[in-house]
Amino acid sequence: MSKEYVERRGDGYYVAGTRVSLDSVVYAFLRGESAEGIQQSFPALKLEEVYGALTYYLANQKEIDGYLKAGEVEFARQMAEARQRDPNLYDRLEEIRRSKLESQP
Repeated sequence: MSKEYVERRGDGYYVAGTRVSLDSVVYAFLRGESAEGIQQSFPALKLEEVYGALTYYLANQKEIDGYLKAGEVEFARQMAEARQRDPNLYDRLEEIRRSKLESQP
């Protein structure tokens, strides 16, 4: 008997039966987190589901990498659009970020 660990909903991929996106699991994996570490980060998932999601990713890596890249491009577009709408806000945020970095020992 075969079990599906990933499902497509709308424009996204999710661990089947959960609200956890495949993106979240894959990015954690690509950062070098273990399956056990990923499961600890997402307590809604069973370890079996994490391994199932990772297996799905590895079996469909080209397709999922393309999907993730498209999401990154869309995010960058939305960020640029938001920066254009309110440049002063982003200038202030950058100033705060810089001052926090400078104040760290």
